[in-house]
Amino acid sequence: MSPITARHPTATTTGTTAETAAETASIATTATATESASTATTGTAPESATETVTRKPAPVRGAGFGVLLALLATVVWSGSFVAARALHDTVPPVQAAFWRWIVAILAVTPFAARATWRQRRLIRRHAGFVVLASLLGITVYNTLVNQAGLTTSAGNMGMIMAASPVVMALFERIGGARLGARRVTGMVIACTGVLLLVGKGAPPVRLGAGDLWMFAAALSFASYSALLKRRPDGLGGFVFLYATFLLGALMLLPLYVVSLATQGGFEPTTGTVGPLVYVGVLSSAVAFFAWNKAVSLVGAARAGIVYYLQPVCVALLSYALLGERLGLLGGASMALILGGVALSSAR
Repeated sequence: MSPITARHPTATTTGTTAETAAETASIATTATATESASTATTGTAPESATETVTRKPAPVRGAGFGVLLALLATVVWSGSFVAARALHDTVPPVQAAFWRWIVAILAVTPFAARATWRQRRLIRRHAGFVVLASLLGITVYNTLVNQAGLTTSAGNMGMIMAASPVVMALFERIGGARLGARRVTGMVIACTGVLLLVGKGAPPVRLGAGDLWMFAAALSFASYSALLKRRPDGLGGFVFLYATFLLGALMLLPLYVVSLATQGGFEPTTGTVGPLVYVGVLSSAVAFFAWNKAVSLVGAARAGIVYYLQPVCVALLSYALLGERLGLLGGASMALILGGVALSSAR
């Protein structure tokens, strides 16, 4: 009796355990089957799939927003031509560039200083990239534009800057991106409109020293724009902007000291401070942030197409502020530029 009594509870427990396991497996199988049937009947996908479907249109919205940001930067930079005219006879080029970035640093500091300090290790890790971007986009580009303006006409400067988006597209193509026939066609149409507008239908004149400076400026800006696609992950837009402003102004400092010693300073008046505030806050802080974000969303080549609108914006500002009429050639040029931009920006 005792052996049978001793084994009985064990057998009962084992049977109960097996029964429980079978019941659990049955419930799991039923739940799985029910979930599969529900999915097949209602078309409801699992959470991860739903999430993927929901996020699918994001690139389209991002592309449209990127084009708008590129347009904002282009319009603001067009206004800086008016400000630059106001500084031409009163502030030496290097000093204008230096104070532009000082004003930009002051404008961005409240929004970016703390985050930049938190990301200082990331900036140090990618110091080569940040220094190169600062050199090309901050120190070199704007200084070359100011230098070119001393010895060449605004028309020549605009015509030469039209080469900048072409160089952006070439850099992107070298990087492996496919431009597509539509984008290339739109680029050619827009470039033709720019050349007609700034050249007034005439062929380019012989190149002087200022023209060569401007070619160097266009190459510098295109290189900077192409470089933006390689911005390190985790480096925020304002942080990157702030770091490049600081480094760019620091690299300009020796040239600024030389300019002060050889050319003297300038008198801070409404006529000098006002334009510097515009180019520092709007043309630098706002426009550069918008442009950098646009390039990160749509690429340098597509953003560069929108950049062709700059001569159009300048012409409209000249008409509104100076009363200069466009004429038939100007209207035809605008139609070509707008059509080319629309063709290249469309998906």
